[in-house]
Amino acid sequence: MPIVVLAHGLSGVKSLRLDTYAERFAQRGYLAMTFDYRHFGASTGEPREFVDIPLQLEDWRNAVAFARTIDGADPERVILWGTSFAGGHVMITAADDHRVAAVIAQCPFSDGKATVSAMPKKAALRLMRTALKDRVVAMLGRPPVRMAVVGAPGDVAVMTSPDSLPGFRAIYAAAGMPFEIPQIPARYMFQVPSYRPGLRATDVTSPLLISLCERDVVTPAKATEELARRAPRGEIKRYDASHFDIYVGDLFETVVADQIEFIERRVPIGTTAPR
Repeated sequence: MPIVVLAHGLSGVKSLRLDTYAERFAQRGYLAMTFDYRHFGASTGEPREFVDIPLQLEDWRNAVAFARTIDGADPERVILWGTSFAGGHVMITAADDHRVAAVIAQCPFSDGKATVSAMPKKAALRLMRTALKDRVVAMLGRPPVRMAVVGAPGDVAVMTSPDSLPGFRAIYAAAGMPFEIPQIPARYMFQVPSYRPGLRATDVTSPLLISLCERDVVTPAKATEELARRAPRGEIKRYDASHFDIYVGDLFETVVADQIEFIERRVPIGTTAPR
C-alpha cells in the first residue's frame, strides 16, 4: 500500500491541521504518517522549539526509513508531503532518495536568499542582531535568546507580512488549539540565506506537485515557480491565495482535492510501481 509521510513547516506541529490532511489521504485508501521534528511537539529534544535544518533533514530521512518498515506499506511507494519550510525539506529528501514515489510541496520554502531579500531591510538586520546574540549565549552555555516565529508588521519576528499573524491564528482556531506564538532560538536565522532547496529540483526524479500560492510573500511565489520548473516531472497548481490561506476553509478543500488527484494519478492504489 502507498504511504504518505507528512510534516509541518517552521515551528509547526502535527496537531496543527496535519491530521486533517492525513485523514483525507487515508479516506482514499492510502496509509498516512505524520511526525514532529525533534525539539517540537510530541518529539523529545532540548532546547525546545530549536530549528536546525540539517537535523530536520535527518528527521525526514529517518521518517522515510521508518515508513518503509510499517506493516502493509510498500517501501517503493512512499509519498512525501511537506508544507512551507517542509516543502523545501521534501525536495531535498527526494533529490537524495530516488526511491521516493512522489512529492507534494505545498507553498514551499524554496529559496532562502529570496526569502531574506523580500524582508524589509531594517527587519532583517534586527533579526540577524538577535541571532548573533543567541549564537554568543550558546557558545557560553546559556539559555537561548529567542525570537517570535510570527508577528505584526514591524515586530521582531521571522514572519511579519500583514497576513502572517491572522493566518497563524486561523490555523490554530481550525485545529481547536489555544493560540500561542512559537519562540525559537534566534540562531536559526544564520541558516536561512544559504538554504535554497529549490535548486535541487532538477535532481527530483519522482513526480513533484507544487501547490503554489500566487500572493505568497512569506515564501516568494515567483522564486518558487522559477525553481519548480526545473523539476523533470514537476507540476504546478496555482491558487489565488497568500501563504496561510491554504490550510483552512474552502481553499483547503480545493487544494487537498488537487493533491489527492495527483497521488491517485501518479501512485495509484493497486499498482506495483508509480507512474
